[in-house]
Amino acid sequence: MDLFTRWIAQRRRNLWQHPLWKAFQSALGYTTWNVESGSASALLIARPLGFGQRWIEVPRGPLFGSPDDLPALMQKIKKIGRDSGAVFIRFSCYDPAFFEVFPMLKPTPYDRHPQTSLVLDLTQEHEAILEQMKPKGRYNIRVAQRHGIEVAPSDNLEAFYTLLNQTGNRDGFGVHPMAYYEEMVDQLDGSLELMMAYYNDEPVAGGIFIFVDEWAIYYYGASDHAFRPYMAPYLLQWEAIKEGKRRGCRYYDFLGIAPTDDARHPWAGVTDFKKKFGGNVMEYPQARDLVLKPFWYSLYRLYKALKK
Repeated sequence: MDLFTRWIAQRRRNLWQHPLWKAFQSALGYTTWNVESGSASALLIARPLGFGQRWIEVPRGPLFGSPDDLPALMQKIKKIGRDSGAVFIRFSCYDPAFFEVFPMLKPTPYDRHPQTSLVLDLTQEHEAILEQMKPKGRYNIRVAQRHGIEVAPSDNLEAFYTLLNQTGNRDGFGVHPMAYYEEMVDQLDGSLELMMAYYNDEPVAGGIFIFVDEWAIYYYGASDHAFRPYMAPYLLQWEAIKEGKRRGCRYYDFLGIAPTDDARHPWAGVTDFKKKFGGNVMEYPQARDLVLKPFWYSLYRLYKALKK
């Protein structure tokens, strides 16, 4: 049984359906709901769509033990969607069995969550985890150690935010306002670790890592390009992997990677970095939408298509 099949068979909770995520999203000002029916449950989050419209996200959910409980749950979700005036409800459930129950849902490429990820099996010993890495991954960890890079937990969010903005400008991705990361740290306190890598006491790389239930998640990463030869991000990842094992996590999720080996893909660089740590490539079901307002949904899809 492969890693994904084994995990899906357990039907375990994930971060995005966790009470911690609900608290975080509520603190950011989003309306949230919890819905339950039998063994099935879902966290719903309302998102603004513009022109006074909204949509509802069911991130990485619903969760369920038996598919038989899903129809009743869906009726409750639909009612919330209609009562709140949502244009559509988006489901990015990990389990393909959910979409088999509701084949009428409309596939969408516009998901907030990656469809392809990389997950490392943390049930292995340290030596085995190192052995399954690509040789360049192990080598770069040793390079960082030889250069005297030190990794430690930190509460210096400002230093990380500076590095994050540098990385965003360099690699062409957007960065949230500082208040977003402050709320994330506050609401996920105890499950979130900010770790920084230092060269001669200067922060040169950092990452936000989340440890919840059996999952360790590499959520955000940043680095100073001027110190690239010192390979600090590699040692940072290795220390986070060991922290995940120390906390009893069974899986280490690198989150999104490019779905193909296309060197021109926007995620090609970060995918190459992540794959040096080995792991299992995970392909998740495509997100699907339950359309509640067809006219507004058509306008939304047209707008997204024109933005490409």
